[in-house]
Amino acid sequence: MRYSKWLAKLGAVGYDTLILINTFVNWCLTRLGREKISLSKRVKDSVKSAIKFINDFEKVAADIAIENGFDYVVCGHIHCPEIKKIITLKGEVIYMNSGDWVENLTALEYNEGEWRIYRYIEDVKAQSIKLPKRFSKNLDNDEIYRGLVNQFLTVKK
Repeated sequence: MRYSKWLAKLGAVGYDTLILINTFVNWCLTRLGREKISLSKRVKDSVKSAIKFINDFEKVAADIAIENGFDYVVCGHIHCPEIKKIITLKGEVIYMNSGDWVENLTALEYNEGEWRIYRYIEDVKAQSIKLPKRFSKNLDNDEIYRGLVNQFLTVKK
């Protein structure tokens, strides 16, 4: 993050490309009557260097926050959902990572002065909600995104 911005951009492009490929693979699997898979989750879960990268990222993010006098670091995207205190020789910071809504179905939630990780898989009430029929078909990420954007644009002020 400090010295290799090109590397961060390359990683973002690589991740976006993997998601695009994953969309095509899942389209094919769905057509064949098979279950969808998450290529990025498999890559992250199976590659030791990914774990090292995440740990290094967390340390660099914490170092930057501590050097700048921040109390919290809030991240998301490709990392594991987590809330933890990181302590270094220069100080400490609370590291919070929301994970993502695509693979982990997680988010950060602030309630009554406390941060926690919301996990859809643990939310029985949310899972019990029946969606209207127009949402009951299998939608890919692009269709869901377009639907959300359309809903946002049609909200009357």
